[in-house]
Amino acid sequence: MKALVVGAGIAGLVTARQLGLAGWQVELLEKSAGPRPDGYMMDYFGPGVDASVRIGLYPRLKATAYRVEAAQYVDAEGRVSASLDYDRFARLAGGKVLSLLRPDMEKAALAALEDVPAGRIRVRYGVGVSGATADDGAVRVSFDGAEAAESAGDVLIGADGIHSSVRSHVFGPEEQYLRPLGMRAAAFIVADPELNGRFRDRFTLSDTIDRTAALYSLRSDEVAALMVYRDKGPLTSGETRRDRLRREFAGLGGAVDRLLELCPEHPYDDVVAQIVMPRWHAGGTVLVGDACGAVSLLAGQGGSLAIAGAALLGDLLGPANSRAEAEDALAEFERRWRPTVETAQTSGRRAASTFLPANRAQRLLRRWVIRATRLPGVDRLVARQILRTIAT
Repeated sequence: MKALVVGAGIAGLVTARQLGLAGWQVELLEKSAGPRPDGYMMDYFGPGVDASVRIGLYPRLKATAYRVEAAQYVDAEGRVSASLDYDRFARLAGGKVLSLLRPDMEKAALAALEDVPAGRIRVRYGVGVSGATADDGAVRVSFDGAEAAESAGDVLIGADGIHSSVRSHVFGPEEQYLRPLGMRAAAFIVADPELNGRFRDRFTLSDTIDRTAALYSLRSDEVAALMVYRDKGPLTSGETRRDRLRREFAGLGGAVDRLLELCPEHPYDDVVAQIVMPRWHAGGTVLVGDACGAVSLLAGQGGSLAIAGAALLGDLLGPANSRAEAEDALAEFERRWRPTVETAQTSGRRAASTFLPANRAQRLLRRWVIRATRLPGVDRLVARQILRTIAT
């Protein structure tokens, strides 16, 4: 059996690995020229932890994790207005909470392909899908790039993210399924030894209204930045993404000003949104990860759900020995995984309504909630509320 997997992000890499371990031939297609270097820091907990332990990926992830002592909100002068103790939250969450840089998660999943016997997985970077069809019991994708051609297989798996090409070709245009949450997120990594030294071992976020700039020091002299702000429409004439970030985040203090100065001209900058679909599979085609169930970065579960969903898909599809068995497995995957995704999406929508305070009263309420986590008993209530919103 052969699978065509489109998208070499976290979900696509884990899916390819699990199918390769099950004996499938896998062709993994990725439009980017190579592994993506930029991305934001995320907390890894929830269903992905158990899944990664079960499939043997957890040690690789843990080896790349960062030590985080606290998440701190600061004002424009750098004064801390609220702080959340990470060790305390990790203990209340069961002890397995990793702080991971998204590119490091991808690198760990890519390295884990080495667990598969040689010859079963072929990874092809720099090819973008330009078409997808199904006939005579086979699926076919055409692609462009350095090697314009066509490939055929028994199953087509779209793991190509929130702007999935597979989804557009097989299920219809993006606007049918994209549900914007009213904000945008930008992420980039810059080199600055001074900033790196100032903010090591803690997340630092601006305590601001309608926009939040966050940064974290990496192991070298680099700093990872995440900027979330209200979506006010497309770029103005002649404006670049960097220009827009500088306009939106000006005046938030010296550290943010320095990030904006070093910001690349074309950083990652995309809509914060969810993907909501009535079905994820059709014949021998299925979607996994953000392609079918993006929860938004505000839910804090994208990486976790990508790994857990890919592991489940591998469990169900791996034993299939015919196209009919494969189609049954895809239907069962959606039946079992959809409730988990929908629960996380509900959490994401709830987080979106409170993540960016719209006024001073909402900002003050956020400060009070975070400060209250220092009180015995209240910390358990807050952690329980966070964990209750994710399916385990």
